[in-house]
Amino acid sequence: METINWRSFKQALVSNPELELQFQYAENKWVNAAYHITEIKQAPITSVDCGGVMNSWTEIIIQLMEPENQHQQNAMKVNKALAIIELVERALPLNPSGTVKIEFGNLEFDTRQLVPNEIIIDGDNLVIDLRPDAVQCKAIERGGSCGAPATKPKTELKNLAVAAGCEPGSGCC
Repeated sequence: METINWRSFKQALVSNPELELQFQYAENKWVNAAYHITEIKQAPITSVDCGGVMNSWTEIIIQLMEPENQHQQNAMKVNKALAIIELVERALPLNPSGTVKIEFGNLEFDTRQLVPNEIIIDGDNLVIDLRPDAVQCKAIERGGSCGAPATKPKTELKNLAVAAGCEPGSGCC
């Protein structure tokens, strides 16, 4: 699945300010329209993969919360989400190449980070279709193999006592 970067995500919002912003987190499962955008995080990631190669990227994580016992018919308008984004970007410039993730959970769905699979205009709604993030092996994607080397280098062991001219039991060591 191809990731959506912050620049593309934000452009989809800017292009549709009057639509309602809806999030679908599973097949026929929608984030309650009363949701709040509680936080936008920018997380620089540095890792070393199983092939020993260092990697780095940035994730932009939008956290959604469903308030308990609150329901409403219509979700927030995209322009309200853009106002929150503007407030965040005044304090924290967001990396336009950062990978977008949506952090969400409710009583039926354990909190986790999901990735936008696609952004769909459906009538008066801008729908962010979310899917679970996939685990990947960067070493295999580079054409290598995953895990430790197949063979370990052999180490030659030497008896240092004999090499120094000292025999066992002679009392010299």
